[in-house]
Amino acid sequence: MQILFAIFVILHGLVHMWYVTLSQGWVKFQTEMGWSGRSWLLANVLEEKISLNIASGFYIFSTVLFVIAGIGLLASSSWARVMLIMSSIVSAITILVFWDGKPNMLVEKGLIGLLINIGILILVSATSWIAF
Repeated sequence: MQILFAIFVILHGLVHMWYVTLSQGWVKFQTEMGWSGRSWLLANVLEEKISLNIASGFYIFSTVLFVIAGIGLLASSSWARVMLIMSSIVSAITILVFWDGKPNMLVEKGLIGLLINIGILILVSATSWIAF
């Protein structure tokens, strides 16, 4: 079970790279993609290019944290729990900060990722089978 969870964590982390792809403009934005990179919190404070670069940085950071957490789980390392908590919190905050504030297309804007992060936090705090 722990191996499957570790693989899930790594894959969840890698999905964050889609938002890097969008924020860097490597794929032309289309409305049906949902996530525009416009932050409800930062739009009036920072230029869009700076905001998108910050988004990329935090999504890359989230990816790295999740991959490290998954590797820690695979290795049954004592620090895996801390990495899971850190990665889930960083990811959740990033999703919330870089949401555009509009209630449409929430799934495309990261709702499932946010729910996964919350689920991981609940699982880590409620169980002892995770690498300890």
